[in-house]
Amino acid sequence: MTNFNAKLIKIKTGEKSIILNETDADELMLHIHDRVSLKKDLQQIIAIVDVSDSMVKSGEIGIYEDLLPFFPVSDGDTIELSVTTPPPSVAFIRKKMHGGTLTKEELHRIVKDTVNHSLGELEIAAFLMAEHYVGMNMDEVEYLTRAIVETGRTIDFGETVVDKHSIGGVPGNKVTLLIVPIVAAAGLKIPKTSSRAITSPSGTADTMEVLAPVTFSLDELRRMLIEVGGYIVWGGSLNLAPADDIFIRVEHPLSIDPKAQMLASIMAKKLSVGISTMVLDIPTGKGAKVEDFDTARALGNDFIELGRRLGIKVSCGITYGNQPVGHTVGPALEAREALQALMGGGPNSLIEKSTSLAGMLLEMNGVTPKGQGQAFAKELLRSGKAFKKMQEIIEKQGGNPDVKPDDIHVGKMRYVVPSPIDGYVSSISNSAINAIAKAAGAPICKGAGVMLHAKIGYAVKKGDPILEIFAETEQKLKNAQMIALQRSTFMIEGMLLEELPGF
Repeated sequence: MTNFNAKLIKIKTGEKSIILNETDADELMLHIHDRVSLKKDLQQIIAIVDVSDSMVKSGEIGIYEDLLPFFPVSDGDTIELSVTTPPPSVAFIRKKMHGGTLTKEELHRIVKDTVNHSLGELEIAAFLMAEHYVGMNMDEVEYLTRAIVETGRTIDFGETVVDKHSIGGVPGNKVTLLIVPIVAAAGLKIPKTSSRAITSPSGTADTMEVLAPVTFSLDELRRMLIEVGGYIVWGGSLNLAPADDIFIRVEHPLSIDPKAQMLASIMAKKLSVGISTMVLDIPTGKGAKVEDFDTARALGNDFIELGRRLGIKVSCGITYGNQPVGHTVGPALEAREALQALMGGGPNSLIEKSTSLAGMLLEMNGVTPKGQGQAFAKELLRSGKAFKKMQEIIEKQGGNPDVKPDDIHVGKMRYVVPSPIDGYVSSISNSAINAIAKAAGAPICKGAGVMLHAKIGYAVKKGDPILEIFAETEQKLKNAQMIALQRSTFMIEGMLLEELPGF
């Protein structure tokens, strides 16, 4: 054990890590990504090593900001450092990489060491890559799901609660803002915890935040569920399934989404809040996460089987995913469109998708007979009962219940993309729409995003507006314009796709 003087480093690394001077690291035979045990008084923690020849002097230990919440120290404090060995979970990860099947105990240890930050991001990445390329059987997926729940916080609402979830991948999917008030207006309890955007221009929580705050304590959530029957909040502050949040953060730069991890991720979040019945939306089509019906059906059956093992009744809706839902992408634009639909307007595609999924939940819970759920959901929408329920939810979450679509601020900088020819829109690129909206500033800039003036099947004439970009700054608008001009966002029947000159 060696003593060092603490030096606080105002840098976030995303890991529980420290930095040593190169000379000290050599003497201790430590390398980058090795582990050390730190001790101060009664506090003790495992940290990952970084090395520098200039950021800290010999005899100093640099403490990054990420470590401070778990190991609070001040400049100059004496820290005892000792070299430690990798946890057993590293060997379990190696076993999976070589094609082995992991036991319940092995998976629990991997998840526990992930939450405790005993595993570094490289080791977590190796685990996720093994999941992606080797795969897991359903027993392993069940064990992984339960381990994610057991290493986090759980909520018992003391009554039957239901939920709707989407695997994502399609821009503009603001259906939750219609489904929650419809289902709550029908008398069911729907505590909707949603995520913020990770790779998309708007997550459900980002869109709802335009209308009301989305961060609450557990006691506040219990009270809201009792008083109004539902809410739409951000789940990140509740410490539900914290291992999953770490896995998602590591997946992002790798651009992977292992099927086993997707199953465990979604179902762990549902199990942690006691969901009894869930409808899963699987958007399917070109540019969606799932591009064909056979894959969608197989994935849906896996969710149904995992739900059966966990005691959650699951039904899956395979939905159209060839183009954005509705006509808008971006937090404020989507919030405005959702309000329009709740008030009796809005695009038909948004209404049809929302009421069909809500109808499935109503049928699963005996609110209506089989085959009559969507019609009842549409009646709740048409009668204004769903809108009234949404006003109650907005007010209970601290927003203005009388907000109207025109009250919602959208980006003041705008650019309209015209149709290059006469014809019919034959396809729309989901990835290009996402890229344009993100370049415009979404979701960080709530008013940024895009509005589609034309969708698949629309007849357009040369010069007609097909896409409108919204941004808060001129530079972001230019960035989005450039992507719109470079990417094949819309395919219009009759367009010249490429010229190959022969002279």
